[in-house]
Amino acid sequence: MSAHTTLNRFRLGALALSVTSAAALVIGTAPASAQAAPAAAASTAASGYSQPPQYILDVMRAPSPPTPSISPTRDKMLLVSMQDYPSISRVATPFLRLAGVRVEPKNHSKHDTPGGYGITPCARSFALVSIPDGAQRNIKLPEGACPGAPAWSADGKRFAFENVAADSVELWLGDAATGAVRRIAGAQLNPMFEDELQWMPDQKTLLVKLVPKRMGPPPAEPVIPAGPSIQQTDGSKGQSSTYENRDTLNSQHDEDLFDYYANAQLALVNAATGAITPLGKPGRYAQVDPAPDGRHLLVATIHKPYSYVTTYDRFPHEVDVWDVSKPAAIVNHHIASLPLADRVPIHGAPLGPRDFSWRSTDAATLLWAEALDGGDWDVKVPARDKLMLQKAPFTAAPLEVTRTEQRFAGLAYGEQPGVALLTEYDNNRHWLRSFVINLDDPKQQPSLLWDLSTDEKYANPGNPVRQRLPNGAIVLRQDGDSIFLSGNGASTDGDRPFLDKFNLKTKKSERLFRSSKTAYERFVAFTGPDSTKFLTWHQTADDTPNAFLRTLGSTMEAAAGEAGVASSTVAVTHIPDPTPAVRQIKKRLVKYKRADGLDLSFTLYTPPGYKEGTRVPTILYAYPLDYADASKAGQISGSQATFTRLRNYRLLLLAGYAIIDNASFPVVGDPKKAYDNYMDQLVADAKAAVDEAVRLGVADPERIGVTGHSHGALMTANLVIHSDLFRAGVATSGSYNKTLTPFGFQSERRSVWEAPDVYQKVSPFFYADKVKTPLLIVHGADDANPGTTPLQANKLYEAIRGNGGTTRLVMLPHEPHWYAAAESNEQLVYEMLNWFDKYVKNAGPRAPATAAAK
Repeated sequence: MSAHTTLNRFRLGALALSVTSAAALVIGTAPASAQAAPAAAASTAASGYSQPPQYILDVMRAPSPPTPSISPTRDKMLLVSMQDYPSISRVATPFLRLAGVRVEPKNHSKHDTPGGYGITPCARSFALVSIPDGAQRNIKLPEGACPGAPAWSADGKRFAFENVAADSVELWLGDAATGAVRRIAGAQLNPMFEDELQWMPDQKTLLVKLVPKRMGPPPAEPVIPAGPSIQQTDGSKGQSSTYENRDTLNSQHDEDLFDYYANAQLALVNAATGAITPLGKPGRYAQVDPAPDGRHLLVATIHKPYSYVTTYDRFPHEVDVWDVSKPAAIVNHHIASLPLADRVPIHGAPLGPRDFSWRSTDAATLLWAEALDGGDWDVKVPARDKLMLQKAPFTAAPLEVTRTEQRFAGLAYGEQPGVALLTEYDNNRHWLRSFVINLDDPKQQPSLLWDLSTDEKYANPGNPVRQRLPNGAIVLRQDGDSIFLSGNGASTDGDRPFLDKFNLKTKKSERLFRSSKTAYERFVAFTGPDSTKFLTWHQTADDTPNAFLRTLGSTMEAAAGEAGVASSTVAVTHIPDPTPAVRQIKKRLVKYKRADGLDLSFTLYTPPGYKEGTRVPTILYAYPLDYADASKAGQISGSQATFTRLRNYRLLLLAGYAIIDNASFPVVGDPKKAYDNYMDQLVADAKAAVDEAVRLGVADPERIGVTGHSHGALMTANLVIHSDLFRAGVATSGSYNKTLTPFGFQSERRSVWEAPDVYQKVSPFFYADKVKTPLLIVHGADDANPGTTPLQANKLYEAIRGNGGTTRLVMLPHEPHWYAAAESNEQLVYEMLNWFDKYVKNAGPRAPATAAAK
């Protein structure tokens, strides 16, 4: 059950703005030295959306390359082209905020992505591709369709997808042989808690969540309130994440709306005939998961009492297993009653059973974890979790399989019954351990496979390759005692994805494939039972991503000095370049050191037509990351061989800027005290990156700007306050006063009452009187991220303005944490370009006292 952000009352849009049109709300202020200028110098404007120059618009509006969705039988793939930027009219669709989910009442659709970070995207097109010949057939979708990602049946004969229509979320089915698609009449999906469509083990039937028939109109908001909204605590200590109160339930009417829109009817849909068979009565079903036998369903149902301080995933749940062998007479087996969990420790786990999963190789065996430490990382215990197992018919008591020293982090089931991979995580050390475990013999000691830091990139073994069984259950692909591992392949030269064969008994690996240094090519899937043939997704900085078929054992491509088995390749798809002009942009990996000797890196982009040795205006972009181990902080990730695409700040390359991209910004320290030395390290990270870009002869030290999003926006605001490296900053969707999230932020687990100095020192709001560098603040007016509510941007702007700083606030109507609409993104690029042009590219020399060190 995934955590989402919350929502409370019906509003047209997401923030009530006193604007007559759907336009960005722009607030500007002059610096203290210009306060005597005409009133127009400090004004509020809302005259419509602005756009960057046409040469930038042409790149923004070009379609992105599609992504592959491979059939489980590996003989076909769907190339799915997603819509990059929906219109503002789509983003501004009215929605309700219901305890962590944003629901559009007009069609019962889900407005936001999980977590509330974006708008639920639409696919632009599907294309069916045969493997290996590459024959392609475009699928005819209905006019104006908004389809979601396709879900393949395990036999590869069909694919299902939802389509968000004007008045409902429709269920559609596609035929993999012909590419024909059809709507299932009478099936209006309810995607509020996800799991709205999935294939049953027979692969002939879909399990769906439907909007119940004859629901009647939604509850009307009372003209006169029934009474006050009341919350009370009994004196028990209970920390919880801080949620924006407009995204949680806040009244009895909110509860009524939640009950109405969460209500769903489970049903089975015959894929051949379209016949719909209801299962049980309508309910608030948060999770539905069929067992491999197709007879049993795991069902988690939400019930009252609700909380006004947390989201639906922490509401009380009843967890049951339904026997649906006779749909008209369902037999229920109760598994657990989970109470309201609104007092979970910071980064902790709720009490009671959690993380339920069916064992893939059994007919109906359920496993779950339970905390033994109260879910609290600060409690010292011999074992933090226990793993429980219960088999059908669920009449016997559950059995304890094993205990984990640290927090249970997942279980992957082997293709062979005696094999499973158990992973545990230590948040106090940023550490992972994985074991081979025999679920059929609890007395057999788990065998340790991997024991490494979660910050480790170079020695990361990769992820086990999985496959679907004929019943749709997902298992590890095995070859005798071996499994296969696919990973990013981080190295000192950047990421070079790989495929390994790993023996679980000898714990030795064989490298089968590694991407070349000049390309970024990742493993996608084996094409059949033969492990010598597999699909990859291949790209270079100049070559569009395309599917390749690799055959191991050939001598056609045996590169000298390269680890791995020689192989040959055949291109399966031939996707064209949507933006040829972008190929003039060059990028390179740059490695350097921080003043304390810590290894760092960034990707340096230079603009079209750049001549070496020419100093140009430069923008630094970064996102600080926390590390427990300094030796891991400088490890390089990312690749210079990926296909260059321009989004957001990178579009400024077209205007002549260089970009210091994804600069390493490690904050190293004890995870229990993550931010004690945050500011010193932040400035040291920035100085090292700027100094290196200047040393290379690319960056003009007098014309450097900085930008960042979310936690990177906090970085940006702090850098323009606490350093003199930058002429201007652009902060988007940031959090600037950490006392507004008093029970922790990022990796900081202490509360503001335990570490008040830390909260104050990392908060730019408290240093607004020190802001002398121009700072553009951009924020989504409907940001549902608990730490970056719109209030954060408003208050920082007011503080800087009141203290005579130079700033501008742009509130993008209806936008969440990541901006979605075409109009909003065009406005963002327009604002960034104008701001950096004025205060960076065309800035005059600084006074000697404030000039950056060279």
